[in-house]
Amino acid sequence: MNRWHLLPKVDLHVHLDGSLRPDTAMAIAAAEGIELPVRDEAGLIPYMQVDDDCRSLPEYLSKFDFTTRFMQSGAALERVAYETLAQAASHNCRYIEVRFAPQLHRSRGLQSDEAIHHVIAGMKRAEQEFDIVGRVIAICMRHHEQQANLDVIEAAAKFEGKGLVAVDLAGDEASFPPELFREVFALAHKRSLPVTIHAGEAAGAQNVYEAVKNLGASRIGHGVRLRENPAILQMILDQQIPLEMCPVSNIQTKAVADWDVYPIREYFEKGLLVTLNTDNPSVSGTDITREYRIVSERFDFTDSELAAIVRNGVNAAFLEDSAKKALKQRVEQDLAALGIQ
Repeated sequence: MNRWHLLPKVDLHVHLDGSLRPDTAMAIAAAEGIELPVRDEAGLIPYMQVDDDCRSLPEYLSKFDFTTRFMQSGAALERVAYETLAQAASHNCRYIEVRFAPQLHRSRGLQSDEAIHHVIAGMKRAEQEFDIVGRVIAICMRHHEQQANLDVIEAAAKFEGKGLVAVDLAGDEASFPPELFREVFALAHKRSLPVTIHAGEAAGAQNVYEAVKNLGASRIGHGVRLRENPAILQMILDQQIPLEMCPVSNIQTKAVADWDVYPIREYFEKGLLVTLNTDNPSVSGTDITREYRIVSERFDFTDSELAAIVRNGVNAAFLEDSAKKALKQRVEQDLAALGIQ
Protein backbone atom coordinates (compact mmCIF):
# COMPACT_ATOMS: atom_id res chain seq x y z
CA MET A 1 0.00 0.00 0.00
CA ASN A 2 1.63 3.28 -1.11
CA ARG A 3 1.76 6.59 0.73
CA TRP A 4 -0.74 8.19 -1.64
CA HIS A 5 -3.27 5.49 -0.90
CA LEU A 6 -2.90 6.05 2.85
CA LEU A 7 -3.52 9.78 2.54
CA PRO A 8 -7.07 10.83 3.56
CA LYS A 9 -8.69 12.42 0.53
CA VAL A 10 -11.78 14.17 -0.76
CA ASP A 11 -13.17 14.10 -4.31
CA LEU A 12 -15.35 17.09 -5.20
CA HIS A 13 -15.70 16.45 -8.93
CA VAL A 14 -16.97 12.96 -9.84
CA HIS A 15 -19.53 12.21 -12.54
CA LEU A 16 -21.89 9.33 -11.82
CA ASP A 17 -22.17 8.26 -15.46
CA GLY A 18 -18.38 8.33 -15.69
CA SER A 19 -18.13 5.87 -12.80
CA LEU A 20 -20.06 2.90 -14.25
CA ARG A 21 -18.00 -0.30 -14.07
CA PRO A 22 -17.99 -2.78 -17.00
CA ASP A 23 -19.15 -5.64 -14.76
CA THR A 24 -22.02 -3.50 -13.50
CA ALA A 25 -22.99 -2.57 -17.05
CA MET A 26 -23.18 -6.27 -17.90
CA ALA A 27 -25.27 -7.05 -14.81
CA ILE A 28 -27.70 -4.20 -15.49
CA ALA A 29 -27.95 -5.25 -19.14
CA ALA A 30 -28.83 -8.79 -18.10
CA ALA A 31 -31.40 -7.62 -15.55
CA GLU A 32 -33.06 -5.05 -17.80
CA GLY A 33 -32.78 -6.66 -21.22
CA ILE A 34 -30.31 -4.18 -22.69
CA GLU A 35 -28.54 -5.43 -25.81
CA LEU A 36 -24.74 -5.38 -25.59
CA PRO A 37 -22.28 -5.02 -28.48
CA VAL A 38 -19.95 -7.63 -26.93
CA ARG A 39 -20.20 -10.57 -24.53
CA ASP A 40 -17.47 -9.91 -21.97
CA GLU A 41 -16.28 -7.13 -19.68
CA ALA A 42 -12.98 -6.64 -21.49
CA GLY A 43 -14.84 -6.10 -24.74
CA LEU A 44 -16.93 -3.34 -23.14
CA ILE A 45 -13.94 -1.24 -22.09
CA PRO A 46 -13.37 0.46 -25.48
CA TYR A 47 -17.02 1.59 -25.43
CA MET A 48 -16.70 3.03 -21.90
CA GLN A 49 -13.13 4.25 -21.54
CA VAL A 50 -10.97 6.65 -23.53
CA ASP A 51 -7.43 5.83 -24.54
CA ASP A 52 -4.36 7.96 -25.17
CA ASP A 53 -5.60 8.84 -28.64
CA CYS A 54 -8.58 10.86 -27.36
CA ARG A 55 -8.50 14.13 -29.31
CA SER A 56 -11.00 16.46 -27.64
CA LEU A 57 -13.65 17.04 -25.01
CA PRO A 58 -16.53 16.19 -27.41
CA GLU A 59 -14.84 12.87 -28.25
CA TYR A 60 -14.38 12.21 -24.55
CA LEU A 61 -18.03 13.06 -23.85
CA SER A 62 -19.19 10.58 -26.49
CA LYS A 63 -18.47 7.74 -24.05
CA PHE A 64 -21.40 8.91 -21.95
CA ASP A 65 -23.85 8.16 -24.75
CA PHE A 66 -23.00 4.54 -24.03
CA THR A 67 -22.77 4.54 -20.22
CA THR A 68 -26.07 6.34 -19.67
CA ARG A 69 -27.92 3.54 -21.51
CA PHE A 70 -27.41 1.41 -18.40
CA MET A 71 -28.57 4.05 -15.93
CA GLN A 72 -32.25 4.58 -16.75
CA SER A 73 -33.91 2.85 -13.78
CA GLY A 74 -34.04 3.66 -10.09
CA ALA A 75 -32.32 0.38 -9.23
CA ALA A 76 -29.47 1.04 -11.65
CA LEU A 77 -28.91 4.59 -10.38
CA GLU A 78 -28.86 3.37 -6.78
CA ARG A 79 -26.37 0.63 -7.62
CA VAL A 80 -23.95 2.88 -9.49
CA ALA A 81 -24.13 5.56 -6.77
CA TYR A 82 -23.45 2.93 -4.12
CA GLU A 83 -20.51 1.49 -6.05
CA THR A 84 -19.05 4.95 -6.73
CA LEU A 85 -18.80 5.61 -3.00
CA ALA A 86 -17.53 2.10 -2.28
CA GLN A 87 -14.73 2.53 -4.80
CA ALA A 88 -13.78 5.94 -3.43
CA ALA A 89 -13.81 4.65 0.16
CA SER A 90 -11.38 1.89 -0.83
CA HIS A 91 -8.90 4.68 -1.61
CA ASN A 92 -9.31 6.40 1.77
CA CYS A 93 -11.54 9.07 0.30
CA ARG A 94 -13.40 10.48 3.31
CA TYR A 95 -15.81 12.72 1.41
CA ILE A 96 -17.16 12.73 -2.14
CA GLU A 97 -19.54 14.87 -4.15
CA VAL A 98 -21.12 12.88 -6.98
CA ARG A 99 -22.65 14.89 -9.79
CA PHE A 100 -25.07 13.79 -12.47
CA ALA A 101 -27.58 15.23 -14.95
CA PRO A 102 -31.08 13.97 -14.03
CA GLN A 103 -32.40 14.71 -17.53
CA LEU A 104 -30.00 12.11 -18.99
CA HIS A 105 -31.67 9.32 -17.01
CA ARG A 106 -35.31 9.68 -17.99
CA SER A 107 -35.68 7.53 -21.11
CA ARG A 108 -37.61 4.87 -19.17
CA GLY A 109 -39.98 7.22 -17.42
CA LEU A 110 -38.13 8.53 -14.37
CA GLN A 111 -38.77 12.14 -13.42
CA SER A 112 -35.83 14.35 -12.47
CA ASP A 113 -36.70 14.34 -8.77
CA GLU A 114 -37.07 10.54 -8.83
CA ALA A 115 -33.61 10.18 -10.36
CA ILE A 116 -32.12 12.40 -7.64
CA HIS A 117 -33.94 10.40 -4.96
CA HIS A 118 -32.46 7.11 -6.18
CA VAL A 119 -28.92 8.45 -6.40
CA ILE A 120 -29.14 9.80 -2.85
CA ALA A 121 -30.55 6.46 -1.66
CA GLY A 122 -27.62 4.56 -3.13
CA MET A 123 -25.15 6.95 -1.55
CA LYS A 124 -26.83 6.74 1.87
CA ARG A 125 -26.58 2.95 1.76
CA ALA A 126 -22.88 3.21 1.00
CA GLU A 127 -22.38 5.68 3.85
CA GLN A 128 -23.77 3.09 6.25
CA GLU A 129 -21.33 0.44 5.05
CA PHE A 130 -18.14 2.37 4.32
CA ASP A 131 -16.05 5.06 5.98
CA ILE A 132 -17.16 7.87 3.68
CA VAL A 133 -19.62 10.77 3.48
CA GLY A 134 -21.28 11.58 0.17
CA ARG A 135 -23.42 14.33 -1.30
CA VAL A 136 -25.05 14.94 -4.70
CA ILE A 137 -24.67 17.76 -7.23
CA ALA A 138 -27.35 18.04 -9.96
CA ILE A 139 -26.09 19.01 -13.40
CA CYS A 140 -27.73 21.18 -16.04
CA MET A 141 -26.53 20.27 -19.53
CA ARG A 142 -25.32 22.85 -22.01
CA HIS A 143 -27.04 21.27 -24.99
CA HIS A 144 -30.44 21.00 -23.27
CA GLU A 145 -33.31 23.45 -23.72
CA GLN A 146 -33.69 26.11 -21.04
CA GLN A 147 -36.90 24.62 -19.65
CA ALA A 148 -35.24 21.24 -19.11
CA ASN A 149 -32.50 22.93 -17.10
CA LEU A 150 -34.98 25.02 -15.12
CA ASP A 151 -36.74 21.76 -14.25
CA VAL A 152 -33.45 20.36 -12.93
CA ILE A 153 -33.03 23.39 -10.65
CA GLU A 154 -36.55 22.96 -9.28
CA ALA A 155 -36.02 19.22 -8.74
CA ALA A 156 -32.71 19.87 -7.01
CA ALA A 157 -34.29 22.41 -4.68
CA LYS A 158 -36.55 19.67 -3.28
CA PHE A 159 -33.48 17.82 -2.00
CA GLU A 160 -31.37 20.71 -0.75
CA GLY A 161 -30.26 19.77 2.75
CA LYS A 162 -31.45 16.20 2.19
CA GLY A 163 -28.39 14.84 0.43
CA LEU A 164 -28.03 17.35 -2.41
CA VAL A 165 -25.67 20.28 -1.96
CA ALA A 166 -25.29 22.17 -5.26
CA VAL A 167 -26.01 22.48 -8.98
CA ASP A 168 -23.64 22.53 -11.92
CA LEU A 169 -23.38 23.24 -15.66
CA ALA A 170 -21.58 20.68 -17.87
CA GLY A 171 -21.22 19.55 -21.47
CA ASP A 172 -19.67 21.04 -24.60
CA GLU A 173 -18.24 24.28 -23.20
CA ALA A 174 -16.84 25.59 -26.49
CA SER A 175 -20.20 25.35 -28.27
CA PHE A 176 -22.40 26.56 -25.40
CA PRO A 177 -20.74 29.41 -23.42
CA PRO A 178 -21.93 30.15 -19.89
CA GLU A 179 -23.68 33.44 -20.71
CA LEU A 180 -26.47 31.39 -22.31
CA PHE A 181 -27.44 30.10 -18.86
CA ARG A 182 -27.80 33.23 -16.74
CA GLU A 183 -31.54 32.75 -16.25
CA VAL A 184 -31.12 29.11 -15.21
CA PHE A 185 -28.62 29.95 -12.51
CA ALA A 186 -30.54 33.02 -11.39
CA LEU A 187 -33.22 30.49 -10.44
CA ALA A 188 -30.59 28.42 -8.60
CA HIS A 189 -29.72 31.43 -6.45
CA LYS A 190 -33.39 32.18 -5.90
CA ARG A 191 -33.71 28.62 -4.58
CA SER A 192 -30.59 29.11 -2.39
CA LEU A 193 -28.62 26.42 -4.21
CA PRO A 194 -24.81 26.73 -4.30
CA VAL A 195 -23.31 26.70 -7.79
CA THR A 196 -20.23 25.17 -9.40
CA ILE A 197 -19.63 25.55 -13.13
CA HIS A 198 -17.46 23.66 -15.61
CA ALA A 199 -15.38 26.50 -17.07
CA GLY A 200 -11.92 27.12 -18.46
CA GLU A 201 -11.68 23.52 -19.65
CA ALA A 202 -12.50 23.47 -23.37
CA ALA A 203 -12.67 27.27 -23.69
CA GLY A 204 -10.79 30.22 -22.28
CA ALA A 205 -10.54 32.17 -19.05
CA GLN A 206 -13.38 34.50 -20.04
CA ASN A 207 -15.78 31.63 -19.32
CA VAL A 208 -14.43 31.44 -15.78
CA TYR A 209 -15.14 35.16 -15.36
CA GLU A 210 -18.69 34.73 -16.66
CA ALA A 211 -19.27 31.69 -14.44
CA VAL A 212 -18.29 33.60 -11.30
CA LYS A 213 -19.59 37.08 -12.09
CA ASN A 214 -22.88 36.31 -13.81
CA LEU A 215 -23.74 32.71 -12.94
CA GLY A 216 -22.65 33.06 -9.32
CA ALA A 217 -20.27 30.11 -9.19
CA SER A 218 -18.51 29.70 -5.86
CA ARG A 219 -16.33 26.90 -7.30
CA ILE A 220 -14.98 26.23 -10.79
CA GLY A 221 -14.80 22.84 -12.44
CA HIS A 222 -11.33 22.45 -14.01
CA GLY A 223 -10.24 26.05 -14.72
CA VAL A 224 -7.01 24.88 -16.34
CA ARG A 225 -7.11 27.69 -18.92
CA LEU A 226 -7.41 30.36 -16.27
CA ARG A 227 -3.78 31.39 -16.74
CA GLU A 228 -4.59 32.66 -20.25
CA ASN A 229 -5.87 35.86 -18.60
CA PRO A 230 -3.79 37.08 -15.62
CA ALA A 231 -6.47 39.57 -14.55
CA ILE A 232 -9.12 36.86 -14.29
CA LEU A 233 -6.68 34.57 -12.52
CA GLN A 234 -6.06 37.35 -9.99
CA MET A 235 -9.82 37.76 -9.51
CA ILE A 236 -10.17 34.04 -8.72
CA LEU A 237 -7.23 34.31 -6.32
CA ASP A 238 -8.63 37.42 -4.62
CA GLN A 239 -12.07 35.85 -4.22
CA GLN A 240 -10.59 32.52 -3.13
CA ILE A 241 -12.69 30.53 -5.61
CA PRO A 242 -11.62 26.86 -5.41
CA LEU A 243 -10.65 25.02 -8.59
CA GLU A 244 -11.81 21.42 -9.05
CA MET A 245 -8.82 20.16 -11.04
CA CYS A 246 -8.90 16.70 -12.64
CA PRO A 247 -5.41 16.05 -14.04
CA VAL A 248 -5.88 12.74 -15.85
CA SER A 249 -9.05 13.77 -17.67
CA ASN A 250 -7.65 17.25 -18.42
CA ILE A 251 -4.82 15.60 -20.38
CA GLN A 252 -7.18 13.14 -22.07
CA THR A 253 -9.62 15.84 -23.26
CA LYS A 254 -6.74 18.03 -24.45
CA ALA A 255 -7.82 20.82 -22.13
CA VAL A 256 -4.06 20.88 -21.54
CA ALA A 257 -1.72 19.76 -24.31
CA ASP A 258 0.74 17.80 -22.19
CA TRP A 259 1.87 17.12 -18.65
CA ASP A 260 4.82 19.48 -19.17
CA VAL A 261 2.43 22.43 -19.29
CA TYR A 262 -0.19 21.27 -16.79
CA PRO A 263 -0.66 24.30 -14.49
CA ILE A 264 -1.29 22.71 -11.09
CA ARG A 265 2.14 23.56 -9.60
CA GLU A 266 1.94 27.11 -10.95
CA TYR A 267 -1.57 27.57 -9.56
CA PHE A 268 -0.65 26.09 -6.19
CA GLU A 269 2.38 28.34 -5.79
CA LYS A 270 0.34 31.42 -6.72
CA GLY A 271 -2.00 30.59 -3.82
CA LEU A 272 -5.02 29.44 -5.82
CA LEU A 273 -7.24 26.99 -3.96
CA VAL A 274 -6.39 23.88 -5.96
CA THR A 275 -8.28 20.64 -5.29
CA LEU A 276 -7.59 17.20 -6.82
CA ASN A 277 -10.40 15.09 -8.23
CA THR A 278 -11.11 12.12 -10.51
CA ASP A 279 -13.80 13.51 -12.85
CA ASN A 280 -14.72 10.13 -14.40
CA PRO A 281 -12.98 7.14 -12.80
CA SER A 282 -14.21 4.56 -15.32
CA VAL A 283 -14.10 6.66 -18.48
CA SER A 284 -10.62 7.97 -17.61
CA GLY A 285 -9.32 4.74 -16.09
CA THR A 286 -8.33 6.54 -12.92
CA ASP A 287 -8.93 6.73 -9.16
CA ILE A 288 -8.24 9.33 -6.50
CA THR A 289 -5.02 7.64 -5.38
CA ARG A 290 -3.67 7.73 -8.93
CA GLU A 291 -4.45 11.43 -9.23
CA TYR A 292 -2.42 12.19 -6.09
CA ARG A 293 0.43 9.88 -7.17
CA ILE A 294 0.71 11.49 -10.60
CA VAL A 295 0.74 15.01 -9.19
CA SER A 296 3.30 14.02 -6.57
CA GLU A 297 5.63 12.33 -9.05
CA ARG A 298 5.34 14.75 -11.97
CA PHE A 299 5.31 18.03 -10.06
CA ASP A 300 7.31 17.18 -6.94
CA PHE A 301 4.54 17.81 -4.47
CA THR A 302 5.62 16.91 -0.95
CA ASP A 303 3.36 15.10 1.48
CA SER A 304 2.74 18.39 3.29
CA GLU A 305 1.78 20.09 0.03
CA LEU A 306 -0.57 17.21 -0.82
CA ALA A 307 -2.10 17.61 2.64
CA ALA A 308 -2.67 21.30 1.84
CA ILE A 309 -4.55 20.24 -1.30
CA VAL A 310 -6.64 17.82 0.78
CA ARG A 311 -7.45 20.63 3.21
CA ASN A 312 -8.42 22.86 0.29
CA GLY A 313 -10.92 20.18 -0.72
CA VAL A 314 -12.33 19.88 2.77
CA ASN A 315 -12.75 23.65 3.06
CA ALA A 316 -14.32 23.87 -0.42
CA ALA A 317 -16.84 21.11 0.20
CA PHE A 318 -20.50 22.04 -0.22
CA LEU A 319 -21.22 20.53 3.16
CA GLU A 320 -23.37 21.69 6.05
CA ASP A 321 -21.40 23.27 8.90
CA SER A 322 -21.65 20.47 11.47
CA ALA A 323 -20.72 17.79 8.95
CA LYS A 324 -17.84 19.88 7.62
CA LYS A 325 -16.49 20.35 11.13
CA ALA A 326 -16.59 16.59 11.66
CA LEU A 327 -14.87 16.01 8.30
CA LYS A 328 -12.11 18.48 9.16
CA GLN A 329 -11.50 16.74 12.47
CA ARG A 330 -11.37 13.33 10.83
CA VAL A 331 -8.96 14.40 8.11
CA GLU A 332 -6.67 16.11 10.64
CA GLN A 333 -6.65 12.96 12.77
CA ASP A 334 -5.75 10.88 9.73
CA LEU A 335 -2.97 13.24 8.71
CA ALA A 336 -1.59 13.34 12.26
CA ALA A 337 -1.55 9.53 12.37
CA LEU A 338 0.59 9.60 9.22
CA GLY A 339 2.90 12.23 10.72
CA ILE A 340 1.97 14.82 8.06
CA GLN A 341 1.64 18.47 9.00
